[in-house]
Amino acid sequence: MYTDHDVIILGSGCAGLTAAIYTGRAGLDTLVLESKIMGGEMVNRQMIENYPGFGHGVIGTELSRQMLEQAETFGASFENGEAVEIRDKGKFKIVKTEDESMTCKAVIIATGCHPRLLEVPGEKELAGKGVFYCATCDGAFFKGKTVAVVGGGVVAIEDAIFLSRGCEKVYLIHRRNQLRGAESLQRELFARPNIEVIWDSEVTRILGEDQVESVHLKNTENGEKRNLPVEGLFVAVGVVPCTTLIKGQVALDDFGYVKAREDCVTNIPGVFAAGDLRTKPMKQIVTAVADGANAVNSARNYLTKKE
Repeated sequence: MYTDHDVIILGSGCAGLTAAIYTGRAGLDTLVLESKIMGGEMVNRQMIENYPGFGHGVIGTELSRQMLEQAETFGASFENGEAVEIRDKGKFKIVKTEDESMTCKAVIIATGCHPRLLEVPGEKELAGKGVFYCATCDGAFFKGKTVAVVGGGVVAIEDAIFLSRGCEKVYLIHRRNQLRGAESLQRELFARPNIEVIWDSEVTRILGEDQVESVHLKNTENGEKRNLPVEGLFVAVGVVPCTTLIKGQVALDDFGYVKAREDCVTNIPGVFAAGDLRTKPMKQIVTAVADGANAVNSARNYLTKKE
């Protein structure tokens, strides 16, 4: 039957863009729908050092630009908009945005994840007023100032290093006594004279009137409390899968991730999940790229069986 598109891909991160490259090469009419910035979370990475083929690393915006151009070269079309509903009609799917309804034969969901909140008093009130979740996006506002980063993983370490290049002082607040991240990255962090790591500590409150002025800290070992004056706070404590749209339709695990194996097949025929939103042990750009290719392979098998 006739549909507006063969495949609609939700999300334009590395999984979605890879899927668009593969559907384009397969001659499938493809629309990529992105609710935010083309390139997804990849554009927020200042330097990607572990993607094959880039010996000296590659900036996230540059890698996403190249992927986008490649997908366009193979015929994929792109549109800014947010899917608000997906309807499974068996032989075809309906994807609805606020402005239109589109039909397709298969859907690839590659909406990724969004930053996890601290969920402490003052966070919501001061969001955008000193509380931010992307250092590469908003770090320039704090040149010559004192800021803090909350977290102990790769993103938190990268954020602290990035901010240290322009800020007078950067605190890295971690609730444990050991960081998670490549040794090379940690060495660079500890070599920065204006970065101070505050171990075994949690942010319990963010203070300020119209702007962040300080954060309350609690030591996780001895319970000691103190106030730390800062002008900005960057939160990097993990992510939450963007699966609200498909909750109740596509099977999710207890943490909200789509239940799908390496073939990216979900419980709904013709609906596939690729990238960080699906259950898998390792969430990296290279694994998301692999998901994009695997999802298209499964989608092609599905479409072939329908014919």
